[in-house]
Order: sequence, then C-alpha cells, then structure tokens
Amino acid sequence: MTEPAPTMEDDLCRLALAAGRTIMEVYGRDDLETATKGDQSPVTEADIAADAIISAGLHELYPDIPAVTEEEAGSHNERGHARFFLVDPLDGTKEFIQRRGEFTVNIALIEDGRPTRAVVLAPALGLLYRTEPQGGATACRVDAEEMAIHATAEPIQVREPDNDALVVVASKSHRDQATDDYIARYSVADFRSAGSSLKLCLIAAGEADFYPRLGRTMEWDTAA
Repeated sequence: MTEPAPTMEDDLCRLALAAGRTIMEVYGRDDLETATKGDQSPVTEADIAADAIISAGLHELYPDIPAVTEEEAGSHNERGHARFFLVDPLDGTKEFIQRRGEFTVNIALIEDGRPTRAVVLAPALGLLYRTEPQGGATACRVDAEEMAIHATAEPIQVREPDNDALVVVASKSHRDQATDDYIARYSVADFRSAGSSLKLCLIAAGEADFYPRLGRTMEWDTAA
C-alpha cells in the first residue's frame, strides 16, 4: 500500500522536533551561554541553533515561500508577502534559561495576513499541538528524550466559558499590577500560570478561558 504524501503539518512537525532535539541537548548542559539582544531580551545558542535548523528545512521543503524568523533580522522585511512562514525557534527563552521547561518551538504559515497552518512544540513537557489539513487542531504526547511522537493525536477545541467562574492564564514573565487590576474585573474561579505560547495552547485546548496581555506581543510569539 502506498503511503500517503506528507502534509505541510507533517513537515512542520518534523522540523519542530528536530529543533526541539537540539534545544534539549543545550538545555541539558551546565555551561549555558546567554547574550542580550538590542531589545534587551535574552538569546542563547539554543535559539540560534533551532532557528538555523528550521530556516534551512523550510527553504529546502518550500523554496518559494519566504520564512520570517525572530533570530534572522534580515528576514523581517519578508512580512510584506501574501504567503510566508513565521517562526519563533525558542519562545520563552527566560523559561529556558531558568530551567522552568515552559518554552516552545512555534512555526506558522501566514496567508493574506492570517495564520492558517501551525505547529507548537513544548519539548521539555513532551507536548505537541498542530493544525490539521481537514480543519481543527490536535494535541499529542512526545517523547522528551527522543523527540518522537509516541501517542495518537487527540482533537482539541476551545470551550464555552462560564462567566461566573472563569479560568485565567497569565504570563510568568510579564505579570504586573495593571494585569492584576484587569483580571480583578472578572469573576475568576481559578488561575493558571504558564510561560511562552503555552498560554494560548491552554486556551486552544479548552483548559483556560482567557489570557490577559496588556503589553506588546510579537507576531512570531502569537501566530502559531
């Protein structure tokens, strides 16, 4: 029997897992080197290595689709195209440096200003979220050591919120008084704290109701 041709999501998953493998190799070392970028955000060799893996893979697989990645400043002017990839090779670098585990690899396809296909991998947590070609999204478990999928993907969807008992998810790195004041306007039954794009994944999977963020966000943090 002929194997079905891989979908774009399959390709993006393979690249995310390859990047995740390299990220976890760096994560397991004691001699982690960090630097500070022009916007005062941290960057590590894991960010750079994962960016190189994903960029090279996208160029080989989809040479006609530009890729915009956080760590390649020269790629940022490609956002004017109607169709392009948008990549954050290591979202949650602060969580990575502090060994909190809540960092992700984000890859999205943007078409006419909207993200249409995407993969989010949390390598240290062994979680992978992805869109499906037929529509909707799924989540599955990943072996955190081998960076290989070893469980059947399960469909996910947002839930209908109970406005009298909301579950809020907020940033560990960007929590401030203004955010607390905003949350206080609502009837909150539970609060979950998460790093990186995992906050948005919790909403997508129906595990939280909303994520208040009053400060700026970057496209590569939110697209996937």
